[in-house]
Amino acid sequence: MHLDLTDRVVVVTGAARGIGRTIAARFLAEGCRVVALDLAFDTADPTAGDGSAIVEQVVCDVADPASVRAAVDTVVERHGTIDVLVNNAGINVEGTVADLRWDAWRRCMDVNLGGTFLMSQAVAPVMQAAGRGRIINAASFAAIVPSVGSAAYAASKSAVVAFTRVLASELGPWDITVNAYAPGMVPTAMNGFATMPTEAQDRLLDTLSLRRWETPDDVADLLVFVASDAAGYITGTLLDVSGGKLATQIPARAHGR
Repeated sequence: MHLDLTDRVVVVTGAARGIGRTIAARFLAEGCRVVALDLAFDTADPTAGDGSAIVEQVVCDVADPASVRAAVDTVVERHGTIDVLVNNAGINVEGTVADLRWDAWRRCMDVNLGGTFLMSQAVAPVMQAAGRGRIINAASFAAIVPSVGSAAYAASKSAVVAFTRVLASELGPWDITVNAYAPGMVPTAMNGFATMPTEAQDRLLDTLSLRRWETPDDVADLLVFVASDAAGYITGTLLDVSGGKLATQIPARAHGR
């Protein structure tokens, strides 16, 4: 199957680093015109490896309506349209319900859920005018099975899933698909999975049917497909890209552990 995304205009939020940066790079490699949004960028040189293509950078706070509106206007002025929106930007807030501060709860909701809402609301009219589009929202495995101490994060990501379903139906008449995806365990600076003691890593890996850490490329592979014409009849769903996390009660048994 050939997934031709050549010249599609793709906006990726939270794309200055981590998974978002990989997602932006993957769409660039597919021949897309990619615009990365983030609060700030560490490098002034967003060129591809061979210098032949560029990921454009636009500073944007997805939790600020004015910042979102300005960023979307900038993209449309430069490219005329937006074909794909990846709402990747997110933060993690840990703490039991008893200890969680209200401002931390609100910030988690404002970024993870509010940012997805604001970006989608701003981009939807552009896609409606074109009669096509893809909106792809970052949820989390925490929206399927949450962890103790993750009330704010899990609640925000569960809300993203419900928001995705509603928006998919509201935008269906314009042939715009809206889906969410649930990564499992991708080692990042935010979660520190890869730097945990071996015993702690083993306990986590034992929950996975594939029993290896997920990579940002695993996520990007899915998003390229969902953004393509081949996924035109997939909408309003949560796509689990967790490596079969807790697909069975003790998946480690299949690995002889």
